[in-house]
Amino acid sequence: MPRKIDRLVKHDRPPRIRVPNQERALFTVDNQRFVGIVQRLSGTGGSALLVKGPIPEGTLGAMALSTVFGKVNAHIEFLHTGADGVPLAQAFRFLAMDAESSKRFNAAAEQMRSAGFADVERKQIPLDGAFESWRKLRDSVRQLSGMLTSWRRMRSKV
Repeated sequence: MPRKIDRLVKHDRPPRIRVPNQERALFTVDNQRFVGIVQRLSGTGGSALLVKGPIPEGTLGAMALSTVFGKVNAHIEFLHTGADGVPLAQAFRFLAMDAESSKRFNAAAEQMRSAGFADVERKQIPLDGAFESWRKLRDSVRQLSGMLTSWRRMRSKV
């Protein structure tokens, strides 16, 4: 019988970064484009609040994100919803990124990390689980509301 320690392999997760300023990205699935607010990013993917609503898990698409270093284009796969405990956030993973986009993405990620946006394990008294879930839901609804209001203003100008 294998020892328990032999079966436990710790996989280090790439550092995640909280994306500031409700940065928008353009997502494309089956030639349909829609906007999403990027919540988190890492070297392997991230999460976003999508205007279109949830995309079926496993769906392939593309993402275009503007950074201070230039535009980043990536092929992605949509994963589960409820990313990072936010019910409306959908996770995605990067499948491919050209060399220039990769260089720009890494530079932008490093700048955000240096500015203190990297997720750091907080050493504080843990909050009640229900309260923490409610807070995350409230925050995601506020962000989605702001995104929809902005989208409506943009449409009314057209």
